[in-house]
Amino acid sequence: MKIIQKNLSTNKYQTKATLTGYLQTPVPKSPVQQFRPLIFVPGGSMTHIPVEQSEKTALSFSASGFQVFILRYTFISERQPVYPNPLIDLALAVAMIRNNAEKWHLKADQLTIMGFSAGGHVAALYNDYWHEKWLSKASNMPGATLKPNAVILGYPVIDLNLNFPKDVATRNQWTDEPERYNASMHVNAQNAPTFMWTTFTDQVVSVQNTLNYSQALLEHQIPQELHVFAHGPHGMDIANAIVAHHDDVDQPHVAHWVELACEWIDDLFE
Repeated sequence: MKIIQKNLSTNKYQTKATLTGYLQTPVPKSPVQQFRPLIFVPGGSMTHIPVEQSEKTALSFSASGFQVFILRYTFISERQPVYPNPLIDLALAVAMIRNNAEKWHLKADQLTIMGFSAGGHVAALYNDYWHEKWLSKASNMPGATLKPNAVILGYPVIDLNLNFPKDVATRNQWTDEPERYNASMHVNAQNAPTFMWTTFTDQVVSVQNTLNYSQALLEHQIPQELHVFAHGPHGMDIANAIVAHHDDVDQPHVAHWVELACEWIDDLFE
């Protein structure tokens, strides 16, 4: 496996955002000569991303046959309000993957964006806005290049009026236009099929976030799959002992979400 890291700055847009790829090399006698690309947008409250947890999650999807890329997007320490910069970062990451599809052995028309927690907010908003002219202009990329083919959301922040961020001062570090960044309010007919999972007992990002997005997708007849697990804390990632960074993360039942998501993608693209 080859690990690469690319800065996402352009002549017109400067950012500290990076895209780190974990690239598999096709085995000559294997029927798999191209891999589905997956961009992982980790959580971290817009202040950081948990690098080790994110790598372990990325490698679990790599083992399932994906070429996985981790997006380190713009943080609030670098820009306030931080939005729309993370969306521009993600647009540039999508374009980079599409532009390097042959070199990186990718199925460019089967690109999945996966986001957790605050990263889920970025992914959900991107799902809403990828086709908008303002994002194409800001990233200097054509709209068709920016299209996601599937989206996976894990315990995502969706609407900023659902008690995360916890206070107005922090929310203002994210945006001074909160309604523009309530993701459930901007779902439309251009949204990609979406897989979502969360837990009923998440005390940090309420399950209502995921339910709001699901309802909005339903209203626009966007294909979706939704799993609300009965028990589990916030920030579970792949929900096993490998990423159990605090109590109660090792949840074998919840950990099935990885297999379920991979099966969903298989059904979607084959």
